[in-house]
Amino acid sequence: MLKQRVITALVMLLVLLPALFYPSPVPFCGVALVLIAAGAWEWGRLVRYGGRVSLGLGAVCALMCLASWHAGWLDQKMPLLWGLVGGLWVLLGAWMLRGGVTAWARIPRAVRLLGGLLALWLAWLAVAQARVIGVNFLLSVMSLVWAADIFAYFAGRTWGGRFSRGKLAPSISPGKSWEGVWGGMVGVAALACVWRWADAGVGVAVPSLFSLAYERGWWLMLIAALFMAAMSVVGDLVESLVKRSAGVKDSSGLLPGHGGVLDRVDALLPTLPLAMMLQSSL
Repeated sequence: MLKQRVITALVMLLVLLPALFYPSPVPFCGVALVLIAAGAWEWGRLVRYGGRVSLGLGAVCALMCLASWHAGWLDQKMPLLWGLVGGLWVLLGAWMLRGGVTAWARIPRAVRLLGGLLALWLAWLAVAQARVIGVNFLLSVMSLVWAADIFAYFAGRTWGGRFSRGKLAPSISPGKSWEGVWGGMVGVAALACVWRWADAGVGVAVPSLFSLAYERGWWLMLIAALFMAAMSVVGDLVESLVKRSAGVKDSSGLLPGHGGVLDRVDALLPTLPLAMMLQSSL
């Protein structure tokens, strides 16, 4: 299993890194489009539609991405759209986690199918816009999610259950602890400070999300970073809820040793639109 995970990770890096650092954003946006379309196919299966419907959902998602790309939306600021999407993620994410698997199962399948399609399309639009802004900006957003996940893992392993009486969401993801969440928050706060310091020292042409927020005050930078870290946890838990409802461990087996595409991007689904919301308002 470990060997398989390493091989898959290396292949992914060999594809993603050249696309990410290519001078034009086109290759990365194209790779992201393929991954998001695959995620839409997985989503169709998670809401228990057949193979044809799931494949059709992936094709529709790809066409929506291509249409918005062709329309020039990647170069446009959309504060109203991202404000609406960010607000919906906060409200609906809280409602889903409060209602749990039972409430999710009561939603008509067609509504669940459409909701996932829109979330994935908007995630692609957000990541594509972030790449158009610049690699430094996009990496700051993605690194925030990675730091929250890594620090949460080690904090949970080390201190999980020592200071809190209950788990974070025992009916959805029994392995996650509050100590992990707080550890992830500390890691993200440290990352924000270090990244802002590095931006100032190097004098990068494209500011990071942290530098943009820092222009309004260090306290706003920390609040924005912690808020997005919290929403990355929401994205992770929402996907876990959907998988539990479907009775599966992974969203698919597309990425051997890692599960599916949704398993890798779940925490990014809310944070990418929220990053664009913050970028539009700063």
